[in-house]
Amino acid sequence: MRPRVLGAAIALVVVCAPLRAADPLSAVVDSYLQIHQRLAADETEGVSAAAGEIAKQAESMGDAGAPIVAAARKVQESADLKSAREAFGALSDSVIEAARARRWENLQDVKVAFCSMANKSWLQKGDVIQNPYYGSQMLTCGQFQEK
Repeated sequence: MRPRVLGAAIALVVVCAPLRAADPLSAVVDSYLQIHQRLAADETEGVSAAAGEIAKQAESMGDAGAPIVAAARKVQESADLKSAREAFGALSDSVIEAARARRWENLQDVKVAFCSMANKSWLQKGDVIQNPYYGSQMLTCGQFQEK
């Protein structure tokens, strides 16, 4: 009976190991989406805390997370809505690059959107564009792109 339990435990560890490897990026994207929602709503409340969480999770990604950490720190240091939106562009680029490198593992429901007016991309969920760079001024400006 013990060999079966040990075998099951080993199988569980082997199956779960790849999921743990993707967890930091999934956590980064979860916090990133919170920032996206705040900026699309013309708000900054919670943006700094979410950016700090992104930096923390991205640090555990090693060298692959370094660009995300740097960009998240810029968002975290933003003093107002305008500077947060400007910093969000670099964060978006670094998160999108990391997601592409991992072939969107565990991020199938996330979409890439692009605003030609801002000349910037972002990630979001849902089927209706929510532009974080212009918020209420041009909330639906943009289009979805291929991952």
